[in-house]
Amino acid sequence: MIYPSNLEQKINFGKVKELLKEECTSPLGMSYVDKVSFSSDHKLVEKLLDQTHEFFQILVSGEVFPSSNFTNLYPFLEKAKLEGAFLDQEDFHEVKLALYTLRGCITFFKKFVDEYPALSQLLGLLVDLDLSLLKSIEQVIDEKGKIRSNASRDLQLIRNQIIFEEGRLRKVMERIFKEARAKGLTPEDSAMTIRGGRMVIPVAAENKRKLRGFIHDESATGQTVFMEPEEALDINNEIRDLEYMERREIIKILTTLTDKLRPAIPALRKATNYLGLMDFVRAKAKFAQKTESVKPEITKERQLTWTKARHPLLEMALKSQGKKIIPLDVKLGGHERLLVISGPNAGGKSVTLKTVALLQYMLQCGLLIPVQPDSKSSLFDNFFIDIGDEQNLENDLSTYSSHLMSMKHFTQFSNRKTILFIDEFGTGTEPQFGGAIAESILLALNKLGAFGIVTTHYGNLKQVANKNQGLVNGAMRYDVDKLEPMYQLEIGKPGSSFALEIASKIGISKDILQYAKDHIGEERVRYDRLLTQLENEKNQYTSLLADAKAKERLLKTRLREYNELKETLELTKKRYIQEAKQEAKALLDQTNKKIESTIRQIKEDKADKEATKKIRQELETFKEEVKPEKMAIKDPEIVVIGGKISNGDWVRLKDNGAIAQVLQVKNKEVELSIGELKSNVKLSRLEKISQTQVKKELKSSSKRSGYNTNEKLMDFSPNLDLRGKRGEEVLSIIQTFIDEGFMFGVKDLRIVHGKGDGILRDITRNLLRTMPQVARLEDEHPDRGGAGVTLVTLK
Repeated sequence: MIYPSNLEQKINFGKVKELLKEECTSPLGMSYVDKVSFSSDHKLVEKLLDQTHEFFQILVSGEVFPSSNFTNLYPFLEKAKLEGAFLDQEDFHEVKLALYTLRGCITFFKKFVDEYPALSQLLGLLVDLDLSLLKSIEQVIDEKGKIRSNASRDLQLIRNQIIFEEGRLRKVMERIFKEARAKGLTPEDSAMTIRGGRMVIPVAAENKRKLRGFIHDESATGQTVFMEPEEALDINNEIRDLEYMERREIIKILTTLTDKLRPAIPALRKATNYLGLMDFVRAKAKFAQKTESVKPEITKERQLTWTKARHPLLEMALKSQGKKIIPLDVKLGGHERLLVISGPNAGGKSVTLKTVALLQYMLQCGLLIPVQPDSKSSLFDNFFIDIGDEQNLENDLSTYSSHLMSMKHFTQFSNRKTILFIDEFGTGTEPQFGGAIAESILLALNKLGAFGIVTTHYGNLKQVANKNQGLVNGAMRYDVDKLEPMYQLEIGKPGSSFALEIASKIGISKDILQYAKDHIGEERVRYDRLLTQLENEKNQYTSLLADAKAKERLLKTRLREYNELKETLELTKKRYIQEAKQEAKALLDQTNKKIESTIRQIKEDKADKEATKKIRQELETFKEEVKPEKMAIKDPEIVVIGGKISNGDWVRLKDNGAIAQVLQVKNKEVELSIGELKSNVKLSRLEKISQTQVKKELKSSSKRSGYNTNEKLMDFSPNLDLRGKRGEEVLSIIQTFIDEGFMFGVKDLRIVHGKGDGILRDITRNLLRTMPQVARLEDEHPDRGGAGVTLVTLK
């Protein structure tokens, strides 16, 4: 049961239907949109959601699916069911295109029956369809929707004869026209033309007696007549007779083809129903894609647990203005079924209520909703709403009465399977009485076990929600310092209206505000002040938490950079040691060989003094050659270009040209700040530079590098879409994407390549497996693309 009858208008569901119709490609799909209605049947809603979810997966995967010619065949079938009637060639062309679409759907779902079981079940509507009819139509109707000349032997002969006679006619007419022009019978710059379906010659009116023939027409001025020459009359008659014969043969062919179609009319009616249904499901999927909607888990346990829920219409409106919507986290269930939301005016209470109402209604109409995939929801039998947004001069006097009528209906028919929404509960009459009646109604609805959301400014309702099981307070957060709503729902505490704070900020007199405080009562003022203080502390802690998280992210980045640098230094050190060992070994081998050679020569010369002396001299020369050079080690002279360096000065490192600022001078060492990094270097490596040189150096360095890390980090997206690209293109794209992600410290990346034949997926994953930065690969969750998306975790 839904209440009231104009519920869809109150939650703006009609606009959702309009957007769905815009996604349809045919009136058939639009007719299904008009039939969308609220349902509490668990199996039906699950089936509708599964169908939409599966089509959403088809759109995401990039698989080719028929996207046009979802034609309404009903008018053609009505025309064809009469014996002796026939469809014309344009009608058969439309039927042929629709059959092409049906054949494409059948082929697709037979190929992917396991991936899309809910949609594949709909092929049951086409079980009686005989696609041999398509072949029969193709033999008669060509690609342009015209009758083929070879549709029958007689038609072929007739059309060949028409072509022959038209050629003969043109030759005769051209000869006569040439002769008439030579005699000056035709106006200047005139040409042969067609009148009444017959070829004629324009002749000056004063010369019409000079040419034998039949006058078919004359010009608007009467100065030119259009004559069919006597010689061409018989040929034109022959052509006209052939055209009549052609028409009779076409009717005969179309009648025969219609007779073949007539037995298939029942199957074609079901097929038409299938076309409309597929167009409708696709429209729902495309709308879900635009609104980034998903299918939440449908549970039998009564609950609404939504993460980052968004009002689709509000989000579209904000997006057109270049703004972003602030999503809501909603959790109702167990002992917290009825949410009482309070807070300042224009703080988002009504928007929150309408968001939850619209999304739950969409869900029970079989539409995916814009929440996170981990969200959960149950279905309700009754859907009640009371929103006082239709006030006008005529019904203002009965506004409160209409609210009470709604409350009467709510309390009579609500139960544990009811979800209800009440905006500005209790308003419309004297606050003291309105608050009391609203309190009693709220307690009655809670006793009935109903779910729902109530918005209010009444303090007594906040207290009731705080004291009674089944009720829970909720507050719309507000920035008291800036007097700006934050549009964030916080469940578990009541919200303040911030009336006194807003009035004070605006500049209302202190005397007036003090009078108001005195009449409100000290206890009420203290209570409201406490809520304000809590909100301020909440905002401060949120800001501090955000700063702490930012610092933690920066610390992790610096730690990773340090570890990478340490690892690089270790590798470099090992390489240098290895090279030194290799050089030392080669030198030692060479020395040993020289010594062994010397000893061998001495033995061979039998200790000849002169020969031995000569050999020893050669050995001494060799020792001098391999002996390491003596280097005088002394402290480098500290020479600082540009004068003495002090704390705060700007300097340039001589060896690499880097610009840095001095933090502290410690004897012969200096602590520097290079960008966001700190480092200690020797004073001798520095030269002092002026502020002007600093600006020039930084500017030229930026131009040389052309690479701004901060800008790159801001522009970097962890999502990469490769669909539509060729295999050889993606290699460099993936390499750059992974390198930048690794450099910026992004741990989780997402690459969309679609399913298709798996070629692009295999290229992507094979490349990723060879990259040292990649720690793990896995498929995306089935709800968000499955094997068509690769999730990459970096080291």
